[in-house]
Amino acid sequence: MDGILPLNKDRGMTSNDAVFKCRRLFRTRKVGHSGTLDPNVDGVLPICIGHATKVVSYLMESGKVYTGEVTLGVSTETEDLDGKIVEEYFLTKPFSDELIKEKMQQLCGDIIQIPPMYSAVKVNGRRLYDYARKGEKVERPRRKIHVESFELIGSSAFDKENGVQKLRFKVACGKGTYVRTLATDLGKKLGVPAVMSDLTRLESGSFKLDEAYTLAQLEELKQNGRLEEALRPVDHALKMPKRELTSAQWKIVKNGGFLLPENFSDLSGATDGFQVALTYQNKCRCVYRYNEEKRRYQAEQMIDLT
Repeated sequence: MDGILPLNKDRGMTSNDAVFKCRRLFRTRKVGHSGTLDPNVDGVLPICIGHATKVVSYLMESGKVYTGEVTLGVSTETEDLDGKIVEEYFLTKPFSDELIKEKMQQLCGDIIQIPPMYSAVKVNGRRLYDYARKGEKVERPRRKIHVESFELIGSSAFDKENGVQKLRFKVACGKGTYVRTLATDLGKKLGVPAVMSDLTRLESGSFKLDEAYTLAQLEELKQNGRLEEALRPVDHALKMPKRELTSAQWKIVKNGGFLLPENFSDLSGATDGFQVALTYQNKCRCVYRYNEEKRRYQAEQMIDLT
């Protein structure tokens, strides 16, 4: 079987755990996920099966949408509730929702983010979490990310007895964004420690949570011989024009040959790097990219040449 599974990952499970379980369900080792979800985060995790593993990189480039909670007044070493508390500040009065919204807006657009120490980002060939667990200091890379929107959901809630303020949020962001770091950065904007206290991924590219399958649902489908129903076509991951090849063109593509602009007259005006997904007999076969200097479309990613 080939295709993309929109998995609804449970909390307490790593993304690699999810891949392992899908290998067992689908009886293949050709399984890969398209963007890690931390164990304490649930939500949609697209899993690529068979030939679909060739489009993992395209899925990872796609945007994500999350909903979650920030708690103001406390911070942890991991920036979520899994870590030890490193700072506390007793709030005697709440921040206004208007001020919170203003500070959230300042974290939108193209911004620079420093990933958390407890993350899989590599520095000098080692994961940051490896340095953190051994108590070693290392300079973390500053990375440019894009936050499409960062919005307050409803009204924040002030806990006078414990001196903390909780707020629900929804964020749409690009590749490489650490939402827990957004939470701590919001606290910095307000001048208090903060922690991400809840997170669910609602969307990953074109895959939405309400269409995702839990592992329990997949087990039931398998028992009924209907497991393939959970898979989406490979080209579901490709946000680019799609064109069906003729038999003659398919012979060229199978041998890694290039195609001329005349083959795609309706795509006139394509600029350098323009991508098109090519299908044959209703199967996505490859992605071709336009080379403006050589005035031709050439192979970028071969997917299924069977």
